[in-house]
Amino acid sequence: MKACMYPGTFDPLTNGHVDVITRASKIFSKVIVAVAKNDNKKPLFSLEHRIKMAKECVKKLKNVEILGFDGLLVDFAKQHDIKINIRGLRAVSDFEYELQMGYANSTLYHEFETIYLMPSLNNSFISSSIVRSVLNHNGDVSKLVPKEIIKYLKEIK
Repeated sequence: MKACMYPGTFDPLTNGHVDVITRASKIFSKVIVAVAKNDNKKPLFSLEHRIKMAKECVKKLKNVEILGFDGLLVDFAKQHDIKINIRGLRAVSDFEYELQMGYANSTLYHEFETIYLMPSLNNSFISSSIVRSVLNHNGDVSKLVPKEIIKYLKEIK
């Protein structure tokens, strides 16, 4: 089997992300979760914090590695000899953006393939943006994020 990567900002990591990571870990021999620095999105958590949170959430998945990166995704992929990119698709609205990114990445790195996985139905509506919005309104996010994330979210309140 081959290795793949699952990139994202993961600010914070959600149950939907863990769902995709878990499913990818059953298909591929190795999954690198590539946590993007992505200062343009003005993340709640530092890159180091997001890496630490992700490691805690997937520690039971022995073939999953968490790494941070800053720069072009394809450069990170080449550096780690990864040719398969996993992306989650929640709804049709995600498809156009993800398709454009997939084409752009394959233009920059011809051997780079993108595979789309849909999260299970109960996680199909969850996004980090929704989690942050619920948090901003003092809502309960315990059903949206892994239990390991809750303590970090309480720290920022």
